[in-house]
Amino acid sequence: MASKIEVKDLLEAGVHFGHLTRKWNPNMAPYIYMERNGIHVINLYKTVAKIEEANEALRKIAASGRKILFVATKKQAKDIVAEKAGAVNMPYITERWPGGMLTNFVTIRKAVKKMTAIDRMKKDGTFNTLSKKERLQVDRLRAKLEKQLGSIADMTRLPGALFIVDTMREHIAVKEAQKLNIPIFAMVDTNSDPRDVDYVIPSNDDASKSIESILSHVTGAVAEGLSERKAERAEKDAVKAEKQADKDEAPAGKEETAADNSDEVKAEATESNNEN
Repeated sequence: MASKIEVKDLLEAGVHFGHLTRKWNPNMAPYIYMERNGIHVINLYKTVAKIEEANEALRKIAASGRKILFVATKKQAKDIVAEKAGAVNMPYITERWPGGMLTNFVTIRKAVKKMTAIDRMKKDGTFNTLSKKERLQVDRLRAKLEKQLGSIADMTRLPGALFIVDTMREHIAVKEAQKLNIPIFAMVDTNSDPRDVDYVIPSNDDASKSIESILSHVTGAVAEGLSERKAERAEKDAVKAEKQADKDEAPAGKEETAADNSDEVKAEATESNNEN
């Protein structure tokens, strides 16, 4: 069960701090509580409600077996996203967003396969047959691919959703997801446009404590969905095993019934002969 979201915890993490009032996006007005010292303050009660709404949807996506791609390339979010997303076995992008990551997914998969091919070369000894210069070039290519695509190597199909930290910075990812109708979940600060996002979490997307707080709640819901999926699969496997066991026992039961019937027939025949 995901931990309860408390306003005081979000307050302590600084989730309520927005941007300077002159930098605001008017579409964020419904989520703003007040203005203090030239800075907009986010209404944390609305943040809690939006986290709960997003968590319910993310839990269902995770339970369905689809992947959720986490995107955050800003310095203060990178390590947090890599840790939190990695802990629930979800792919993430924390370096530069590869153009066409979603809209040209086939090409991205080819790059991932190239990385896999290099690993295979190293295992089967082919790598050692290359010249020193060639080995160096291959190693550099492998390192570059790992940096860009390492965390999405296991993503064999388009994700079921994107979770973004800072939609203004990750505007290319937002546009690609919109083109493909992939649901977008995001931390949206007071300077961003919430209309670009399907599941808005009004929050401070600049402070590391705020990012960690939101990501903890979100990945907690993802973990819950994964647990549900695991339990459901275990239940299905148990039912399948039970059916197979019944199936295996059925022939023996039939033989016993046939034998019993045969004995009854013989007994009846003997009894009939005696009467005659």
